[in-house]
Amino acid sequence: MSDPIDALRRVRDSVSRVVVGQDPVIWGLLAALMARGHVLLEGVPGTAKTLMVKALAASLDLDFARVQFTPDLMPSDVTGNLIYVSRGSTFRFRPGPVFTNLLLADEINRTPPKTQAALLEAMEERQVSLEGQAHPLPVPFLVVATQNPIEFEGTYPLPEAQLDRFLLTLRVSYPTNEDEKTILRMHDQGLDPHDLSALEPVASTDDLAAATEVATAVTVSDDLLTYLTALAEATRTSPSLSLGVSPRGNAMLLHAVKAWAAIQGRDYATPDDVKAMIAPAWRHRVMVRPENELEGTTADAVLQAIVARTPVPR
Repeated sequence: MSDPIDALRRVRDSVSRVVVGQDPVIWGLLAALMARGHVLLEGVPGTAKTLMVKALAASLDLDFARVQFTPDLMPSDVTGNLIYVSRGSTFRFRPGPVFTNLLLADEINRTPPKTQAALLEAMEERQVSLEGQAHPLPVPFLVVATQNPIEFEGTYPLPEAQLDRFLLTLRVSYPTNEDEKTILRMHDQGLDPHDLSALEPVASTDDLAAATEVATAVTVSDDLLTYLTALAEATRTSPSLSLGVSPRGNAMLLHAVKAWAAIQGRDYATPDDVKAMIAPAWRHRVMVRPENELEGTTADAVLQAIVARTPVPR
């Protein structure tokens, strides 16, 4: 087996063949896979969110399922249900689309809270319970959910408990002019975003498991733990925030930091790794006060200010 981080670089290169100009988001998805965490992708329609996830699954040879979340979607449409078998007069569990390696929950905020909540156990416990029986999910298992951050009509905002299950929130922005020109050229030459048969697996689940072990082994100094604790405390006392980061949120940042350090080719984490991952790991875990939000204050801006005034360990 090759070096697992090199294998992930091959995955990044493979996805970049069809998704241009989104390397930071692709690396964020790979970091989440290494840390065994879920991802919320935010971006306006047409920025290749779905294509990126499909290309990631194809490049890693992962089982993939996509669920379009709609107002009439039922929890059993996601998790599965019991069906009656006349022969023997018994019930058999029919797995839903959640029983896969990589689940794309498209426009998750368009379905009611009851169906959103159907994913909670799967994301946290990596199993589905029905009639008192637990059905374990495949390994690896990753939920990537998408939502449009600027459209609110007909949507159901994700509750805090649901948001807390996501390791990272990644923002998918518009490409640069040069990248968009490249995208147009690819379409002109026949790119079909619905046909990824040309993308062959460049890494395996064994490579991914090895990369996870590399991330787990990354050393974190006591000074860096103190730094993380100080940052979390600063969110809880910030006058701009009505909700700060919980201990679980801090632990999630730690896992993301270790994965990011491994991606950088180091076996130890640094404050720069914390600075790189704090916004993706915490922007959905803090809540800006309404009066500050009306003034244009964002979660990212508050977190940047906290990082700027928190002493960095030497």
